[in-house]
Amino acid sequence: MTDRSISPLGNPRAPESAPSHEGVPTLGKIGFIGLGHMGTAMAANLANTTHRVTAYVRRPDQMGALLGLGLRPTLEFASLFDCEVVISMLPDDAAVRDVVLGREDAGVKGLGSGLKRGAIHLSMSTISTSAAAFLAAEHARRGQGYVAAPVFGNPDAAKTRQLFIVAAGAPSDVERCQPLFQSLGQKTFVVGAEPSQANLVKLLGNMMTATTLEMLAEVVAVALKRGLDPKAFIEIMTNTMFSGRAHKIYGEKIVSQSYAPGFVLPLVLKDVRLALAEAESAAAPMPKPAWRKKWRRVTARSISSVGPR
Repeated sequence: MTDRSISPLGNPRAPESAPSHEGVPTLGKIGFIGLGHMGTAMAANLANTTHRVTAYVRRPDQMGALLGLGLRPTLEFASLFDCEVVISMLPDDAAVRDVVLGREDAGVKGLGSGLKRGAIHLSMSTISTSAAAFLAAEHARRGQGYVAAPVFGNPDAAKTRQLFIVAAGAPSDVERCQPLFQSLGQKTFVVGAEPSQANLVKLLGNMMTATTLEMLAEVVAVALKRGLDPKAFIEIMTNTMFSGRAHKIYGEKIVSQSYAPGFVLPLVLKDVRLALAEAESAAAPMPKPAWRKKWRRVTARSISSVGPR
C-alpha cells in the first residue's frame, strides 16, 4: 500500500453527455469530483433538489448510472471550469492537490488555473490542516473561494441527507454554499473563517470514533470471556453513562457481530495518522490506538506472504 492515491484526474476521452433539466434554481452550475459511495449519494441528492450538477468521471461505463440519478456526467475535467461551485469528495491530500494543481503529465489543468474568479471550491474531503491551508491560499491568490466542509456520517446517512457538516471559510463563501449544505445534511456547524479549522474538527472527531470502537471491542471481549451477556452490557452502558451515537451504533454492531465496513480500514488509518500528526504539532501528543500497530503488522505479513505486485 502507498500513501500516494490514484489521481482523480485523467486524459479526456469523450464529449460531455447531459440530460435536460428544466426549472433549475438560480444558484448556478455545480460541479462534483469524487463519485465513490459517499460522493454519488451526495451528488444525487443535489440533483434531486434541482441543482444542476456536472459530475466528473474517468470511465465511460459510469456515465449511464449517473445519468439515471439526474446528474450530468462528463469525462472532460474542463467542463467543471464554468461552475459556480465545485465540490470535491476525495480520499486524501494527494488527490485533492491533484484536482487543484492539475496534472502536467496528463495534460490536465486543475481547478486553480481553470475556475473563474469568484468561483468556490467546496472541499468536503477529510484531509490534513496543512493541505487545507495550502489549497485555500492557492485559490485565494487566484481570486477564488475555498470552503472546507467535511462531514460526519456514512453512505446510508448521505443517501438520506442525515450528514452532519462542519464548515469553515470566508463568511460570504460559506453563506453561498448554504443551499448545498441544506440539500446534503441535517445540520451544519460553522467553525470559523480558516478552512483548516473544519478539517481539524473532523480529524479529532474521527480519532474519537476510532478509539471508541477500540474500547467497545475490548470491553465486549472481556464480557464474553467472563460469561456476561454482551447485549445486556451494551444496553446498560448506552442507556446510562455512554449514550452517544457512536456507542449505540457501533455497540449494537459489535454485539450482533455485524462487521461489514462502512468505512474502509486504510482510510481510517489515514485519518488516525493525520490526527496524531496534529497532536504532535500542537505539542499535545495523544497515545496511539493499540489496533493501529497490530493492523500494520498483519498487513505487512500479508503483503510479504504473497510477494510484490
